[in-house]
This record gives sequence, structure tokens and C-alpha cells, in this order.
Amino acid sequence: MFHRTTEQESLYDGLENKSTRELLADINREDQKVALALQDCIPQIEKVVDAVYDKMKDGGRLFYIGAGTSGRLGILDASECPPTYGVPFDWVIGLIAGGDAAIRKAVENAEDSRDAAWQDLSAYGINEGDVVIGIAASGTTPYVIHGLKACNEKDIVTACITCNLGSPVANEARLAIECVVGPEYVTGSTRMKAGTAQKLILNMISTSVMIKLGRVRGNRMVNMQLTNEKLVNRGIEMIMLMGKVDRAEAAELLSKYGSVKEALAKIT
Repeated sequence: MFHRTTEQESLYDGLENKSTRELLADINREDQKVALALQDCIPQIEKVVDAVYDKMKDGGRLFYIGAGTSGRLGILDASECPPTYGVPFDWVIGLIAGGDAAIRKAVENAEDSRDAAWQDLSAYGINEGDVVIGIAASGTTPYVIHGLKACNEKDIVTACITCNLGSPVANEARLAIECVVGPEYVTGSTRMKAGTAQKLILNMISTSVMIKLGRVRGNRMVNMQLTNEKLVNRGIEMIMLMGKVDRAEAAELLSKYGSVKEALAKIT
């Protein structure tokens, strides 16, 4: 029988009577459990990373689908890939139940739709060359479950990130990441530990895939977009360090080629 750990009663009570220091210490104590729980999921995450890489190295795309906090976390991760790794904006795509309006304000009943996720994915011409990762802390979100089911029927690789064992979402996904972090500090508030776990897992997936795709050299973001003064300076410093040139030459190279990776290719 499926049991939702995410809905278990908090280990703490009388929260309204605690001091600020007590509240913060309690929350921090619970947050420390997340990284430990994540250790047990590394083999599951590894399978997802390898599956995503196998598709993306051949030009496939990565889609995240979710509702509420889970959907917002997927959009956050997707939106950070282009500036960090210089990939096209349509290469990693985050979709949320209720559409873009739901990023800032909850859209009533959007997560209960059984058809919306496939409609949202279809708008991007999704195909068997892509991968879809469903994100659902509870593992019971209809938008995600039926989105994955539709993808499976079209022979599209599916995966999921959830914080309960044996959930409907995990049963639907071909590759399941089940990170059980235990009850939340505020009972049922999965934006807390479950949300933190999801964010960490998304970081691990996208970062590992981008490294495997050659978007990192050494430990540097050589493909990053130079969109502000801070990043331009970072780019100059990368060229100085990795290309063993002075600042003036590094700045000239970056200005000429517009890319750290391209500049380094000319001198190393």
C-alpha cells in the first residue's frame, strides 16, 4: 500500500510558541537530513543522467514537468542552463501546470488535469529523441502522472523525481528517483525538505549532463554567456588563468572572439 511520507506528522509541535532561534535551529536540523537521504539516491540519479546525456548528445532536449513548487523548481533549473552553459534556450525546457501564470500565482485545479501536460509538451514538438522528467514531491500529481504516461505511449524516455517510495509517479516513470526525506517541519509543507531535495537533484542532473556534453573545461564554465560586467571579468580571469596570458591580452581575446571557449582554443 502506498504511504506518503511527505504527509506524515511533523516531528515537532507547538511551533508558534518557539523562539526565532529555536525555529531556525529546528529547520536547520531537518535540512541536514536532506543531503544524507540524497546519498542513497545517487545510483538512481546516475541512470537518469546517463539517459539524458545519451539523448542530448544526439541533439535531443530535456523537459521538466511539474506543478506548484515542483514545477517552479524545474523552470528555475531550465532557465539557468543557457546563461551558465551557453546552450540554446529551447534545449532544456521547464513546464508548469497552469502555464507561465502559475510561476507566480497558483492556478486552481491546474495540477489535476490529465491532458494538460501532453498538450504543453506537444506545443514543443516533443518526440522520441527527447527526455521528460516529472517532478512531484508527493508522487501523486495527475498533471505529471498522465504526462509521463502519454510520453511512455510515444516511446519517449521518462524519469521522475519524488520524495515518496512506490508512488504513482514512480510507477509510471521508466527511471525513478525516490528521495525520502521524512516529514516536513511544518506538516505537509513539501516546499521545505522535499523542495530542497528536488533542487539538489536537479542541480546534479543538469550539471553532470552539461559537463559530459563538454560545456565545462577543467572546472570552469567556459561556455557561459557574457551578459554583464561581472561575467565578462570572470571570463577574462578564466582566459588569464587557463591561457597563461596577462589581463590585457585576455581582455583583447575575449573581445575578439566573444567566448571564453573560443578564445582559449586560439591560445591553448
